[in-house]
Amino acid sequence: MNKEFARARAKALVSRMTIEEKLSQLLYNSPAIERLGIHEHNWWNEASHGLARSGMATVFPHAIALASTFDPMLIGKIGDVVSTEARAKYNNSVKEGDFDIYKNLTFWAPNINIFRDPRWGRGQETFGEDPYLTAVLGVSYIEGLQGKGEFLKSAACAKHFAVHSGPEPLRHTFNAVVSDHDLWETYLPAFEWAVKSGVVGVMGAYNRTDGEPCCASQKLMVDILRGQWKFDGYYVSDCGAIHDISESHHFTDTLPEAAALALKTGYNLNCGEAYVHLMEAYEQDLITEEDIDRAAEKLFEIRHLLGEFEEVRPYSDIPFDKLDCKEHRDLNLDAAEQCMVLLKNDNFLPLDENGDYSIAVIGPNAMSTVALEGNYNGMASEYITVADGMRRVFLNANIRAAMGCHIWKDHRNDCGGFTNMTSEAVGYAKNADITILVLGLDCTIEGEENGIQNDFFAGGDKKQLMLPTVQQEMAERICAVCENVIVITLAGSAVDLGEKLTSHAKAIIHGWYPGAVGGLAAARLLAGKYSPSGKLPLTFYKNDTVLPEITEYAMEGRTYRYFTGKSLYPFGYGLSYTSFAYDEVKLVEETDEAYEISLKVTNTGSMEGIAKVQVYASYTDSRTPTPLYQLCGLASVKLGAGESAYASVKVDKYWVKAVLADGSRVTPDGEIVLHIGGHQPDEVSCALLGNEPAKLTIQK
Repeated sequence: MNKEFARARAKALVSRMTIEEKLSQLLYNSPAIERLGIHEHNWWNEASHGLARSGMATVFPHAIALASTFDPMLIGKIGDVVSTEARAKYNNSVKEGDFDIYKNLTFWAPNINIFRDPRWGRGQETFGEDPYLTAVLGVSYIEGLQGKGEFLKSAACAKHFAVHSGPEPLRHTFNAVVSDHDLWETYLPAFEWAVKSGVVGVMGAYNRTDGEPCCASQKLMVDILRGQWKFDGYYVSDCGAIHDISESHHFTDTLPEAAALALKTGYNLNCGEAYVHLMEAYEQDLITEEDIDRAAEKLFEIRHLLGEFEEVRPYSDIPFDKLDCKEHRDLNLDAAEQCMVLLKNDNFLPLDENGDYSIAVIGPNAMSTVALEGNYNGMASEYITVADGMRRVFLNANIRAAMGCHIWKDHRNDCGGFTNMTSEAVGYAKNADITILVLGLDCTIEGEENGIQNDFFAGGDKKQLMLPTVQQEMAERICAVCENVIVITLAGSAVDLGEKLTSHAKAIIHGWYPGAVGGLAAARLLAGKYSPSGKLPLTFYKNDTVLPEITEYAMEGRTYRYFTGKSLYPFGYGLSYTSFAYDEVKLVEETDEAYEISLKVTNTGSMEGIAKVQVYASYTDSRTPTPLYQLCGLASVKLGAGESAYASVKVDKYWVKAVLADGSRVTPDGEIVLHIGGHQPDEVSCALLGNEPAKLTIQK
C-alpha cells in the first residue's frame, strides 16, 4: 500500500469521527470506536534489542553490544527477526482479542542518541559515541524492522529527538545548550539519515534544547524535521514529556496550553495523559479541528500502512512458533560472539577446551541473567550465563561458581549476621587453576532514572568509571590467591578495572549486556571456538581522566573525535586470535556523492576470523573545527587462515565534509586523508595493536 492511498483512507475514516473520538485517538492507549470497526490500539511497544516486555522472545545483545559488531548487515538481519517475532506475537494477540500494551507493531526504537559521555546510564540503549556508526547501524535496524514489502512489517521510531544523553536525574527540567556546529556535526546526523531512510516515527526528548522543550521546538520539529528533512511520519512524545512543558520547563502556564502547543508544533501522539486536556484547549480556541484532524489522520495512515484494516492482514501467515526459535537463537549466538571485545590477552587465550582444569567462575554477574538482558528487554525461553556457558564448553573441567559479592552493596545480605560471600569465593579461587572473574554492572543500577544515589551512581548515571568498591575489593582478594585470572565485564558502558586488576589479569573481555546466550558466547571465546572480532563503539577512558561535566554538551574534549588525551582503550579497538594485513588500497571511483575504495585484506594469522575494516577521515587544513578522526566507512570480511580477499568500501561524502559554525556542510579546504585498517590511526591504538592503518590521500 503506498502512502497516498493509506493517507486517503485515513482521511476518510477520520472524517466520520466526532471531535471526542478524534481526540481519543491521539493518546497512546487509544480506545476502540466500535461503530467504525476500530479496535483499541496501544501504540507503546519496545524493541531496542528484541521484542520487549510481552513475554517470550529472542533476547539479543543490547544495542551498545550490537554496535561492537561494526556490522550494519548483521544489525539489519536482527531487525528483520525482531519484526518477524513481532508479527508472530501480534497475529496471536489479534486472534485472542488482546490489544493490550506491548502487543502492537509500533516500536519506539531504535535509540539513536549519541553516547557522548560514558557516565550516562542509558548509553546501553544506543549504538555508541560516533555519529556515522550510529547512523548506519540505526538505518539498518530500522530497515530490518519495517521491511521492504507492500505493507510495513512493523513501524520503527527514532528517539530521542534531539540532543539527549543525560543527565538522567535532570532530564525533565534540563536545558541542553549546544552550538549549531556540534548540533549538525554530532547530534543530528543519525536522525537525518533515519528520516531519509524512511523511518515512520520520531520520538521527542524530555529535555529542552537551547531553551525550547524538545516536545514543542520550532527549530527541531518544524524547521528541521518537517521542513528541511521533509519528515512525513508520526511524531510521539516521550512518556510524560508534554506534561513537562508546563509542569517542569514552565514554558507554558497551564497543561491545556502545553498540550495545544505540542499539537500545533507537530506532535501527533501523546505518551502520557497531557492530551486528555486537548478538549479544554479546543474549547478555549487554542487549537482548531484542523489541527486535530491533521494529527489523527497521520496516526491512521500509519495503522493502514501496517495493514490493520485489511481483510487479510499482511504477514498473518507468520506462525507463533517463530518466537525464540532455533534459527533466531543461532543468529543470537552469532551476534553475541561478534559483540565480545577482547581488550587484553597475555598469550593466555584461547584455553584448551578439553583441559581438565579446575575453574572458578566468580562474581556478581557470573550467574546473573539480568546482566545478560540489559534494559528494554524481552524474556528468553532459555538463558545461558557465563557459569552455564563454561559448563557447556569445558566438559572435562571441574567448574565451581560463586557470586563473591553483591553488585554494589557492601553486604550480600544481613540474614542472621551472614553478611557476604567473599570468603567462599576466595576458597574456590585458591583451589582453582584458573579463575574467571565476571564483574560489571546491570540495569538495576545503570539505566533510566532510578533514584539510586551513592558514591558511584546518580539516579541511573555513573559518577565514575571504576567498579563499585565491593567488587574491586573482592577482585583484589581473588588476585592475591590465584595467578591465572581472566576478567569478563558485563556492563552497558565503559569500565576502568584499575591498575592492580588490569595488570594481574591474563586476559580481559568486555562482554556488554550480551543477550540470552551471551554466557555461551563468552565461554566459546575462551575456548577458541571463534576468533573475537568485536570493536569498541565508545572510548574507554581512565577513571582519573578529567572529562567535561555531564551537563556540558559541547563536543570539545569528548569522544575519540575531540579527545586529545590518552585513552585506556580507544574507540574501534579490539584484539583477535588472528591478524590481518590491509594493502593495495586505491580509489576506484569518485562521484558527486561518494568515494569508492578497494583494498586487499589478508588473514596473516593461523585461525579463521572476521576483519572489521574501518575507514577514518582526517583533515590537513580546515576553516572550521573538524574531528581528529571521523569514521566514515565499514566492511566485514571473513577469511580463513592465510586467505585473502578484496573488499570494497563506499565512503559517502556527507561524512567527510566539514561543518561550519552555522551547521552547513562544505568540502574541506585542504586534503582529506583516509586511514584504512582494523582500527583508528590514533597513537594508543597503533601502540596496542602494533601496526598503523594504510593511508589514501584525496587531492582537493
